[in-house]
Amino acid sequence: GFKGIIAVLDALKKNKNVALANKESLVVGGALVTEEAKNRGLKIIPIDSEHSAIFQALDFDVTRPFERLILTASGGAFRDYTEKQLASATAKDALKHPNWNMGAKITVDCATLVNKAFEVTEAKWLYNAPFDKIEVIVHRESIVHSMVGFKDGSVIAQMSYPTMEIPISLALSYPERLVSNVSGLDFEKLGKLTFEPLDRKRFPCFDLVVNAAKAGGGYPAVANGANEAAVALFLKDKIGYNDIYNAISGALDSYRAEKIIDYEGYKAADEFGANFVKNKYGV
Repeated sequence: GFKGIIAVLDALKKNKNVALANKESLVVGGALVTEEAKNRGLKIIPIDSEHSAIFQALDFDVTRPFERLILTASGGAFRDYTEKQLASATAKDALKHPNWNMGAKITVDCATLVNKAFEVTEAKWLYNAPFDKIEVIVHRESIVHSMVGFKDGSVIAQMSYPTMEIPISLALSYPERLVSNVSGLDFEKLGKLTFEPLDRKRFPCFDLVVNAAKAGGGYPAVANGANEAAVALFLKDKIGYNDIYNAISGALDSYRAEKIIDYEGYKAADEFGANFVKNKYGV
């Protein structure tokens, strides 16, 4: 969550490269974190499987020109739910991720597609990418972890079975690759790989959070704080699935933009989002 930014900034101030697993650091304080790294000549090496894939496709060079970044999404536990089914979906349902075994918070974020919106925001900061060059495609099998398109029309993808062992190992051993226990893909047994558009109508949290990122300033922090608080309540069965969207939307609508220049400013915006949700639902 948001608290991870403290450790990230502390590591950078100690002149350490950072293998980054805490996406909220860039979602909330991307400008702060990347500026600190740039000023000190340090690297931020992504651990998210999607961003590790892009990092690899760019040949470990985040300044390499590209035409588009294509983030893949499994679609989460609710990828086949109808709008009616989503209205009554429970936390227990949301935690049944089809491909990955993760913590409860991020698994719910995958179900709402907030996690994918966070990854779009990460892409902006990690690769200095304009939002109009970042795409998301649903890829149910989680074999292609993300892709990079270049101006000659070619697309480079990074592929493996769904496991975090590869991106974690690579981030720690970069620029070398270590031998792992992960099996290489058996293409004869792999079967069909599918790609389909993200259904923004069924998963409105995606555009809501991406638009907060586009607005910049404190808006991404407000969205993050509201989402953290709402997901915590959802996991305790105190609010419904659709209330997560309502909570984030309400917090963003209530926030008045302020110029933010330091950690304390981002912290205040994050707390605004969280407190809005707690007050809204009487917690």
